[in-house]
Amino acid sequence: MSEEKVIVLKPRREDFEEIYFSGNQGSLLFSPTTKSKTVLTIASAVITALAFLLKDQFSQENQGILYFLSFLFLLCAVFLSVSVNKVSRWKRQVAGYLNILETCKVYEIRFDRNFFVVAIDDEKETSEWKDFNYFENNEKFISIEGKYSYMFPKKSMSEKDYSLLKKTLKENITS
Repeated sequence: MSEEKVIVLKPRREDFEEIYFSGNQGSLLFSPTTKSKTVLTIASAVITALAFLLKDQFSQENQGILYFLSFLFLLCAVFLSVSVNKVSRWKRQVAGYLNILETCKVYEIRFDRNFFVVAIDDEKETSEWKDFNYFENNEKFISIEGKYSYMFPKKSMSEKDYSLLKKTLKENITS
C-alpha cells in the first residue's frame, strides 16, 4: 500500500448523533456515567427525608444519625453534580464538533503505508500508524483511538470505502 488512498465522507449530523447519543449517552441524569449516581442520590434523599420525618422517634443520643445521613446525601449530590458537569461538557464538545461537520465542505480520510490523515476543510490532523493503539468496528461505525481519536459512521461512506478502511485499520493498528 504505497500509494495514497482517499475516502471522502459525507457527514450528516444525524448519522453522528445516532452513534454519539446511543444508549442515553446524552442524558444528564441517566447516562451510563451518571445513572448510578442519580439512583444513589435519590435513595439517600429518600432515606434522609424519612429519617427527618421520624426524628421524634430517635433518642437524644441517636440524633447524630440525622447529621450523618445529611452528610451522605450531600456527598452523593456533589458526586452527581460533578458527573452531570462532565456529561454536559462532553455534550457541548460533541455539539461543537457536529456544528463543524455540518458546515464543512470537505471531509476526507487519506492514508498510505506510513500516515493517516483526517482533513476537514482546511484543517488536517496527521498521525503515524504507530500513534494509534486501538480500533473498533461494528455494523454502525469504526472508531480509532490514539494521538487523535475518531469515529466514522458507516452511513457516511460507501460500502466499498467502509470495507477498505476496516481492512486497512486491521492491518496497521495492533491492539
